[in-house]
Amino acid sequence: MIIFITGGARSGKSNKAEEIAKKYGQNVLYVATAKAFDSGMKDRIKKHKERRPKEWGTKEIYKNFIELEKDEEFLKSDIILFDCLTLMVTNLMLDADENYDEISMDRVNEIEKSIKSEVSDLIALINKYNKKMICVSNEVGMGLVPAYMMGNIFRDIAGRMNQLMAKESDNVIFMVSGLPINVKGEI
Repeated sequence: MIIFITGGARSGKSNKAEEIAKKYGQNVLYVATAKAFDSGMKDRIKKHKERRPKEWGTKEIYKNFIELEKDEEFLKSDIILFDCLTLMVTNLMLDADENYDEISMDRVNEIEKSIKSEVSDLIALINKYNKKMICVSNEVGMGLVPAYMMGNIFRDIAGRMNQLMAKESDNVIFMVSGLPINVKGEI
């Protein structure tokens, strides 16, 4: 079972995901995809950690999800809280170490294919082990067109990964100002 929670920045996505995880799982594994690049992100990570129950396990991982098959904490977990898909996309794009102002579309397509493979592996792993997963992601398609090429590429790739996750999810929730709107299924 996959619950996909999306919405804008600071819309309450993570809070909602944590609320659902507390309700549905006794043994929660929090999969954190963030990297602490700057003081703002370090503060955000710190606040997320402080908010989570101490008994929840945490894995800081944004790729190679298939390796979780060998992870005892993953195997014994009831529910996976994956936060967040858009940070995963960002990290994988940065891992490609490209100049996105001069990148060819063929290379962009290769990067997207690699990212899609990671998302597909995650979904397959959740299904294979019959896990419940709550996946958090930012809605990236409702704002202005980014003024720079990397932003455009990110928006397009993240938007397509959101579509893939939403399609494969049993429930989709859109968060607006801390309020949930059920888009697909009921929780």
